[in-house]
Amino acid sequence: MRQVKNHLYEQVARIGKALASPKRLELIELLCQGEKSVETLAAQTEMSVKLASAHLRELRLAQLVQTRKEGKYVMYQLAGPGVADLWVNLRSEAEERLVELQMALASLVEHKDGLEGLDRTAILKKARSGEVLVLDVRPADEFATAHLPHALSLPVGELKKRLAELPKDVPVVAYCRGPFCLLAKTAVELLRKKGYQAFHLADGVAEWRARGLPIER
Repeated sequence: MRQVKNHLYEQVARIGKALASPKRLELIELLCQGEKSVETLAAQTEMSVKLASAHLRELRLAQLVQTRKEGKYVMYQLAGPGVADLWVNLRSEAEERLVELQMALASLVEHKDGLEGLDRTAILKKARSGEVLVLDVRPADEFATAHLPHALSLPVGELKKRLAELPKDVPVVAYCRGPFCLLAKTAVELLRKKGYQAFHLADGVAEWRARGLPIER
C-alpha cells in the first residue's frame, strides 16, 4: 500500500515540479491570453527559442499545455481552463502570504484610487452604461481570443497615435494580462499625462473568468 500512496503523491508532485520555475509561470500567464507560437512566447518572455521550448516541454510533460502544428510553427495552448484557474489561485495565495509580493505589487498599481469601493460587477455595469471606458491594452490577437465585456481594444503600442479615439469626459479603466502585467501601468501613466482620468484594473481575463464573471470572445 505504501508504494501505491507514494506513486499517487509523486504524480501530483509532477504538477508542482512543473510550476516551480518563474519562467514557466510566466509562460502559463501568457497562455492564459490565448494560443501562441514558441517564437512569440520566447519574444514575450525575453528568452531564446531553445530555452522557451525546454520550459514548454516540461509543462507539456505535466499535461499543463498542449500543442498543434500550424504549417512550420508549433502552437501552444493551455490544456484546459483549469490550468488558468490554477495559476490565478496560486498567485492569489502567494499574494496573501508573502509580504514581499504585496510590496512589489503595490509599487505597480499606483492609480486605482478611482476604483476603490467599486466591485467588479459595478465596473461591468458602469462599462455597459457608458459611465466608464474599459480599455484592453494587450496585443490585438489576445483581445480577439477573449476580453472583458464592453472593452475597447487599444494596444499600448498604438495608444499615442490613437488618443483621439478616446473621449476625455469618461473615466478610462485600463487592464492587461493580470496583476503582474506592466502594459496597463504604462497606459495609465500616458493617459494621465495627456489629461485623461485613467485608472489601473489589476484583473486580466484569467482573473475575471476565475471569479465566474462573463468573458466575451
